[in-house]
Amino acid sequence: MESPQTKATKDTKEEGAAVDAELAKAIMARCFHPSLIGVEAWEGYMFNDQQIRIKESTDLYGAVLWPSAMVLCHFLETNQDNYNLTDKNVIELGAGTGLVTIVASLLGAKVTSTDLPDVLGNLQYNVLRNTKGRCKYIPQVTELIWGQEVEQRLPRATHCFDYILAADVVYAHPYLAELMDTFDHLCQDSTQILWAMRFRLDPENSFVDRFQQRFHLEMLYDLPSLSIKLYRAWRKG
Repeated sequence: MESPQTKATKDTKEEGAAVDAELAKAIMARCFHPSLIGVEAWEGYMFNDQQIRIKESTDLYGAVLWPSAMVLCHFLETNQDNYNLTDKNVIELGAGTGLVTIVASLLGAKVTSTDLPDVLGNLQYNVLRNTKGRCKYIPQVTELIWGQEVEQRLPRATHCFDYILAADVVYAHPYLAELMDTFDHLCQDSTQILWAMRFRLDPENSFVDRFQQRFHLEMLYDLPSLSIKLYRAWRKG
């Protein structure tokens, strides 16, 4: 016979699994595919009552849309009371296909969208296609190599961001130290980081441990079914 404590623990886990499944289903339902295959392949997403068409480049790792971006976009749209992006200065790291940048722009933010040089062409295409004529501010798409000349490209004295957005920027690549330094440079006392991450291997866990040495960290979503967690972070005093 189960003890009351064991039963309570089991019930809590079941409730958590149900919440996870429902939220994950709502997030993944944002994606749709064209009913007819045209000349150009694209995937569709619905955010802020707007249809967003995203073109991927499957030959480039950074130009493929990963589920963490959808998790972050869902959070931004459904939590506008607490995280109002209207007229806020926002930067996205590792913007990839541009979905997070596009959604943040639709929600009223002034977005600087950054990634590696070989990703920028597809990123610029998606951003302009989905924000022109729809947004108060057209995002600025610019090259940013983590750790290299960040101060020259984005001086702290003139580039103060309210939010840093990042989705799936941590995985088994050799530039995790440079990414940490870039977070550190861009995050000022009033800046909040919203960061969605898919946990795959040990590098993700060790990065989080090192990250917490410099930043406070609060988990906003935990989605085991997608292996994704969403964090809010801010600089330690």
